[in-house]
Amino acid sequence: MNHKISTEPDARMRIDKWLWAARFFKTRSLAADAVEKGRVRIAGATVKPAKDVRVGDLIQVEIERVVWEVRVLGTSDVRGPATVAQTLYAETPESKTKRAAEAERRRTYREPAAALQGRPTKRDRRIIDKLSGGD
Repeated sequence: MNHKISTEPDARMRIDKWLWAARFFKTRSLAADAVEKGRVRIAGATVKPAKDVRVGDLIQVEIERVVWEVRVLGTSDVRGPATVAQTLYAETPESKTKRAAEAERRRTYREPAAALQGRPTKRDRRIIDKLSGGD
């Protein structure tokens, strides 16, 4: 299967299409939406979906409050398999360590309301009212 990947220094394509081809987002519209909301930055600046990304650009992509910082290595006009998509970028070492730390924090973090189930009981309600100064 022939995937049209370009690693030329002057290679460029729309940021939303690149994010889709590099498999950061499932659809191009999701990629464009993330760019519109300012979750994607090129060299620290927020951009529009039609902004061209070039080989060598540094991109920050925020997905579910996790920030990826990647350098563009190539462009592809088709969305290929994940193994091919991963050749389009290289994640910075700082980004890898930050993401690992965030993953560990999420694994050990316990949601305060996780133990609560459903509505408060009559007893819980009395305690809540007493603590909140209600009647």
